[in-house]
Amino acid sequence: MEILLWPHFDLLFYSMLMAVALAADPYSDALLSLKSEILDDSNSLYDWKVPSERNSSGKILACSWSGVECNKDSTIVTGLNLCMKNLAGKLPGKQLGVLTQLLDLNISLNSFSGELPVEIFTLTDLRTLDISGNNFSGQFPRGITGLRNLVHFDALSNSFSGSLPVEVTELESLKVLNLAGSYFDGPIPSSYGSFKRLEYLHLAGNSLTGKIPPELGNLKTVTHMEIGYNFYEGNIPWQLSNMSELQYLDIAGSTLSGSIPRELSNLTKLESLFLFRNRLTGSIPSEFSRIVSLTDLDLSDNLISGPIPESFAGLKNLKLLSLMFNEMNGTVPESIAELPSMETLFIWNNFFTGSLPKNLGMNSRLSWLDVSNNSFIGSIPPGICAGGKLLKLMLFSNNFTGNLSPLSNCSSLVRLRAEDNSFSGEIPLKFSQFPDITYIDLSKNRLTGGIPSDIHRALKLQYFSVSNNPELGGIIPAKTWSLPFLQNFSASYCNISGNLPPFRVCKSIVVVELRMNIISGSIPKSISGCRSLEMINLASNHLSDHIPEELASLPSLAFVDLSHNDFSGSIPAEFGKSSSLVLLNVSCNDISGTIPSNKVLRSMGRSAYTGNPKLCGKPLKSCSKAINGEKLRLTLLPSAGAIMLIAGIVLLLIRVRKGSKGQWKMNSFIGLPQFTANDFLGSFSCTNSMEELPPFSGAFCKAVLPTGITVLVKKLEWEPKRVTVAAEFIAQLGNARHMNLIRLLGFCYNKQMTYLLYDYLLNGNLAEKLRMQRDWGMKCRTIIGIAKGLCFLHHDCNPAIPHGDLKSSNVIFDDNSEPRLADFGFKHLMRLIKGTVPATSSRLGDAIREELYKDIYNFGEIILEILTNGRLIKGGPSIHSKPKEVVLREMYHENEADSANSLRDEIKLVVDVALLCTRSRAADRPCMEDALKLLSGLKPKGK
Repeated sequence: MEILLWPHFDLLFYSMLMAVALAADPYSDALLSLKSEILDDSNSLYDWKVPSERNSSGKILACSWSGVECNKDSTIVTGLNLCMKNLAGKLPGKQLGVLTQLLDLNISLNSFSGELPVEIFTLTDLRTLDISGNNFSGQFPRGITGLRNLVHFDALSNSFSGSLPVEVTELESLKVLNLAGSYFDGPIPSSYGSFKRLEYLHLAGNSLTGKIPPELGNLKTVTHMEIGYNFYEGNIPWQLSNMSELQYLDIAGSTLSGSIPRELSNLTKLESLFLFRNRLTGSIPSEFSRIVSLTDLDLSDNLISGPIPESFAGLKNLKLLSLMFNEMNGTVPESIAELPSMETLFIWNNFFTGSLPKNLGMNSRLSWLDVSNNSFIGSIPPGICAGGKLLKLMLFSNNFTGNLSPLSNCSSLVRLRAEDNSFSGEIPLKFSQFPDITYIDLSKNRLTGGIPSDIHRALKLQYFSVSNNPELGGIIPAKTWSLPFLQNFSASYCNISGNLPPFRVCKSIVVVELRMNIISGSIPKSISGCRSLEMINLASNHLSDHIPEELASLPSLAFVDLSHNDFSGSIPAEFGKSSSLVLLNVSCNDISGTIPSNKVLRSMGRSAYTGNPKLCGKPLKSCSKAINGEKLRLTLLPSAGAIMLIAGIVLLLIRVRKGSKGQWKMNSFIGLPQFTANDFLGSFSCTNSMEELPPFSGAFCKAVLPTGITVLVKKLEWEPKRVTVAAEFIAQLGNARHMNLIRLLGFCYNKQMTYLLYDYLLNGNLAEKLRMQRDWGMKCRTIIGIAKGLCFLHHDCNPAIPHGDLKSSNVIFDDNSEPRLADFGFKHLMRLIKGTVPATSSRLGDAIREELYKDIYNFGEIILEILTNGRLIKGGPSIHSKPKEVVLREMYHENEADSANSLRDEIKLVVDVALLCTRSRAADRPCMEDALKLLSGLKPKGK
């Protein structure tokens, strides 16, 4: 027994030695205690431990630990740097209070939550305090005046709420104050103008309101001030012009109104001025030419009018001039072309006229020029690329003429958009000299001479469109499909002839549009290599031979239009096996045989197959034995008479019933069955008459058209003066095609009402299915599908289409359980019909952006509904009121993810996206493109 006691005695003796050592070393003891109370999942503080050998030197043990700084003798802890250590939990204050001689404390970029411990304010020697990039919440605690030596205080990106702390104004040594990116509300205290040594003030990205206090003009030492992305009232106070040392001023995104004070021209040291995304009116003060130090001026997205001041010729240091999205007019001064430092010029979406300055690009190193959506005329300035740095050139939607020869030496170009003008002549691009070009759109012009034969040398090209150049001519160059990154190739209505070149290497091609040309020959079987192809439109050409099975077997193919050609043979059965096919149109060919008996193919309707006399089977005539010719004649003659009589009666009834409301018109969207108004009006099979549906009810009714297609119909009433603008927007909705959107098939209308025709899907909506226990793969698939649909509306439609009413009942499932968004754009359509759309382009832009932000917020809330099986509805505010680890714990439980479950990482990712999307401040939310990228790590599974 005595032998067995020795190990226990050694352990006890060692513990006593450590206790004695730590008693003489309170710093190490406090830090070890701090470590024990926080979460360190990455074991970043692995070396915070007591060594096995005895410390007899009198030095502090912690001085050898990572992140701990000491004096030369290692007897005092002077700094603690825990930046980016992946630490979390509630930060204990008692232990920090022991570090009484601390000079620098940095706990930034972690996940600390809860209230900021007030014990920090007892560290009276502290010079720098950085708590940025955490999740501290609640009102900012009182007591910071105890940090009388504080010079640098950074609390960027936390979750503080309530009023801004007034006590900070008593810190006489303070030079840097950063309280941006929280939820502070109320006005900026007027006492914030009393700092004596402050050099940097950052209050942006909160929820501040009220007027900007003119007292801020008393900050004579501040060189950098960011107070934007808040919700102020009133004007920019002219007193800010007294901030004589100011070099950087940002008050963007702050709902400010009124004119820009001309007194700001007194800020003669100012280098950057950002006032974009407000409601500023009036003209740009010509006195701004006095700010010769100015390098960046962004006044975009306001209601500014008038011309660009001629006096801007004096701004020789100006690199960025952004005036886009305003109501400016006049011509661009020639002097703008003489600015030697100019790199970026954004003036799109205004009302500018005249020609571009003839020397534009000659005297500067211009890298980005966007003058789109104006009324410019004339030709491209000959020296536009003389600086050799032009990366992006946007000229679209103007009235430019002349040729594109000035672009022949623009070898630095990455992106070129010149569509929707009147450019003529040949395409002068030698693609071997454009190594970095990724995007080219020259559509809707008058170009000739064909597509350059060396297009295959543009090795980074992703998007190419020359559609709607009716005299372009030429052929499709032989090696076009070999471009390694090419995704979109559009050359419709270009009078292109010849054959389709072989699809030797086409792994990245997604869209091929070549309709309305004179292309002949067959579709090469090598198209089988185009595994990413989603859309191919070869309508209205002279293509012949069989439709290749290789085309029908492509896994991602969604839209196929081969109509109005000379194809023969049968429809490949592989089309019917496709899980991705949305549209197939083979009408007006010489196709024969039976339409494969697949639900996918029969859902296309008669119009997808008509004009093929030898083709039969549903939804066309049956394939029964042919009737004897004489018997057929005798049968058809009386039948035809009867049909004509019945048709006459139906038409008469329709006219009597509808005649008082004007002539009916039918608009069916390209590539979909071409219904007539009479087809539609005479074919209701609704249980309730459409006449009985109240206008604006949003009610749907089922109708079966003569083609055999079942559609859902929505009735709206409008005034005659609203018809044109509303019909244009409906056409935009109808042309929005994506696998995660409900198809709008067409609309039938007269001067007083319209019927919208939608796909008829029977698989229910998300609201009905939420409370059903669903596997994680299905939840992921639903979330990603919704994200893809929204991303398409926000980023691929031009202009962007806000959904406007995103909720679980507007997410419909198709036969493959793929989610599709319904009612997208309907809210904006109702505003058009009721005449409540903002009158100016800027205000309309504001309204649309606000709706896009709401879509993103609603997407975040739908994620929470899906994660909680419908328990958490409109849960945005509630998850932000809890610590993140609590939210995660709840979500893990809801989705049966135990501690060892690999789903936890995916659930955490989805929760992170939901938290980002439901941030209270719209500008802090990610765009849908970014949200979809964040979700790309998920692994959705089918049924």
